[in-house]
Amino acid sequence: MKSLPSTVRVLLLLGTMMLPLQSHADPAPGSSLEEQATEASFEGALEPVPTESVVIDGVVLFRLRGVSTYTAEVRAAEIGGRIMALARDKNISVDALRIEEHELGSAIMAGDRLIMIVVEPDARVEGVAVKLLAATYLQAIKRTVSRYRHDREPGVLAWGAAYALGAILAATLMLYGLYRLYRLLDLKIRRHYRTRLDDLKIEGFKVLQAEHMWAVLRAALGGLHALIGLTLLYLTLNFSLRQFPVTRGAAANLLDVVIAPLVTIGTGLLGMIPDLVFLAILTVLTRFLLKTLKLFFGAIEQGAVKISGFDAEWGQPTYRIVRLMVVAFALVVAYPYIPGSHSDAFKGVSLFIGVIFSIGSSSFVSNIIAGYAMTYRRAFSLGDRIRVGDVMGDVTAVRMQVTHLRSLKNEEIIIPNSTILSTNVVNYSRLATTEGLILHTTVGIGYETPWRQVEAMLLMAAERTPAVLRSPASYVLQKSLGDFAITYELNCYCDRPSEMNNIYTELHRNILDVFNEYGVAIMTPAYEGDTEAPKVVARDKWFTAPAKAPD
Repeated sequence: MKSLPSTVRVLLLLGTMMLPLQSHADPAPGSSLEEQATEASFEGALEPVPTESVVIDGVVLFRLRGVSTYTAEVRAAEIGGRIMALARDKNISVDALRIEEHELGSAIMAGDRLIMIVVEPDARVEGVAVKLLAATYLQAIKRTVSRYRHDREPGVLAWGAAYALGAILAATLMLYGLYRLYRLLDLKIRRHYRTRLDDLKIEGFKVLQAEHMWAVLRAALGGLHALIGLTLLYLTLNFSLRQFPVTRGAAANLLDVVIAPLVTIGTGLLGMIPDLVFLAILTVLTRFLLKTLKLFFGAIEQGAVKISGFDAEWGQPTYRIVRLMVVAFALVVAYPYIPGSHSDAFKGVSLFIGVIFSIGSSSFVSNIIAGYAMTYRRAFSLGDRIRVGDVMGDVTAVRMQVTHLRSLKNEEIIIPNSTILSTNVVNYSRLATTEGLILHTTVGIGYETPWRQVEAMLLMAAERTPAVLRSPASYVLQKSLGDFAITYELNCYCDRPSEMNNIYTELHRNILDVFNEYGVAIMTPAYEGDTEAPKVVARDKWFTAPAKAPD
């Protein structure tokens, strides 16, 4: 064998790192020390031999193996760099590439340059002899160097750019034509077939509406249009990238970029099938249970089902509470089977949502609890006239967090349920239909007017008011004996609390009329000095009209 330059000898010594360690077993008769070491390393291996590809311009030349101190990745990168340096150096002819045998293996040389050394472990990975493998590698390197130089010639690059530009222009025209065709087909289908689509019915029951079928048809047409357009874009991009040596590798991996995520998703879904089946069954059972509960509590609300001590108006709020409990229980059961529930990211997001909810939902939760508490306390119902603090109005809606009132001035007032729960609520409508709502008003009358006359006039004013009930009968209370007047309170019943303002107005009008008719001043003016005559009522005037003496 020819003597090698000093630099080559150093590289050959580095190549010995590719040889496995010598076996401590006794040498087999008739075998060399290198063969014994290689056999020991492969026979004792419990895992596949790690290899790495040498890639030039996106084309795989061959695969190489490595060891822990000189990995396959490092070795492939160094050999690929030497081949590319050789290809750039046009002073070295491709014919200068040759094989020189060495005790460590077959060295592929380019003049005085060492490209690589093919050793026995490489041959064993491929299952061929070292010399044959070295000859194969040599031909691959020659083809690669020739192609590398040819692809970078100015004329070749110019033609590649022309081809790529032509492909892009052609694809643009085809995409425009495809878009026009899609619009034309969509317009024709809309004009000629949409009006002919009828609802799909089975024995009179509408299973699928025509609008839904039309939406599905348009979605299918749009999906086909998108699929053809994406395919055309992929082919154009792949063809254009292959025209240049620098982007040829990206073109080769372009399909993998699209397919790899789909394969990963598909593989993940296949592995999740048992969990997804369990979640599907749990969802079906939960939905069936919720529908059954909705029918049951709906029947209670409508009065079809009666439970002792359970009001019909409790049906819907109770259903909401039970529904929440069922859904929460289903989520607890389903949590371990949700894809990704055991990952740190999923747990982190769940913890973050829990913290945000706990910080910002105190008033939210308190209003919800207050809303249900009011329902079961039966504080009021829809349509009731109530007073909450200084606010009076008719209840128009009771929601989970707030209650809507319509004020006497036709204003919408929204009150948080927690506020209502912590405030006294006056309900004017609850007893109005059964026992009647008592409307009351006060007047101040001087001491010179007989109290029997005053009470009779007040009762007469109540009788003249049509909305005041005759039974129970109205009555008068003497609230106080003031400094200058006696305070009388007229109490009368009505069964229409929503009209209480109008009833009060009518009642006050009648009081004014009656007192004017009998010449009685409703309010005695204040005075500082007492009159000479005492302010008393003579006995013969105790029953002045309209008062009546007892029989």
